[in-house]
Amino acid sequence: MKQQKPKILRDFLIYLTAIKGKSKRTRDEYDYDLTLFIKFIKAIQDDLDFEKMETIDIHEIGQDFFKEISLEDMYMFLEYCEERRNNSAYTRARKVATLKSFFKYLKSKRHIIEENPAEELETPKVSKRQPIYLSFDEAKTFMTGIQSKTHHDRDYCMMTFFLNLGIRVSELCNLNMDSIQERFMTVRGKGDKERTVYLNDACIAALKAYLENERPYVKNASENQALFLSQKGTRLTRQRVAKIVKQINHLSGLDKKKLSPHKLRHTSATMMYKSGADIRSLQQILGHSNVSTTQIYTHVENKEIQRVIENNPFNI
Repeated sequence: MKQQKPKILRDFLIYLTAIKGKSKRTRDEYDYDLTLFIKFIKAIQDDLDFEKMETIDIHEIGQDFFKEISLEDMYMFLEYCEERRNNSAYTRARKVATLKSFFKYLKSKRHIIEENPAEELETPKVSKRQPIYLSFDEAKTFMTGIQSKTHHDRDYCMMTFFLNLGIRVSELCNLNMDSIQERFMTVRGKGDKERTVYLNDACIAALKAYLENERPYVKNASENQALFLSQKGTRLTRQRVAKIVKQINHLSGLDKKKLSPHKLRHTSATMMYKSGADIRSLQQILGHSNVSTTQIYTHVENKEIQRVIENNPFNI
């Protein structure tokens, strides 16, 4: 899918980032979904082999192409994604969101279509996935896997931020030296929305150690505003941080399955909620725009449920 995109698609992608403030990652996902959708519709119209969809040229597709698309075409596309591409309900739900956003743009912003076929498009039912997280003891074991040499202070500080602040990996990578003012840190989240996060004693101590013992000695440190630097003196990427988490997980002996920076964010949020954080405070800390997203952390462990039932006054 590296061919030239139709102009209307390129315009929409620019609109997503320039006006809607979507991240590059979100823009890339919309780009992938819509490119696949357009190629699918063209394959249907021209009776082309689905196995050769990658080679379909779509760059000359104009506005009239989208005027002919129906709700039934969209459901056929979702069926194709499920049957041929084995997309999960979660992945298909993302594609529905992409189509809804794109066709709303075609109607309300560009006035290319008079009726929006995506308005009635239903989202596949997605089962609520409880967040996977570490227990407090598992988190302590995880921290023992941070190597004592090379980048100990940097990695310890990053993992401390994950577990204490519940920030996203992209937010951690975007931190700059001037993001921190005394005990407060400015975090740039999804859609470039900023929020202020309080640094507790553990974060302050870990940050102090990193800034005093390691960062000044990294190559070109004084010329780079990124807070967390690689050995080459460049800003750490999401992929590199994920590899660091994977390595610490292995070296600690914990070897938690599929542990990622996002699972550490889940761990932080779960522990804060279990320690008494109210849902609104947790929403602000995590940077959720909708409180319903935060409510996944109100899950209760089976052991806690058992204890409630055991303590029932009628248990006599």
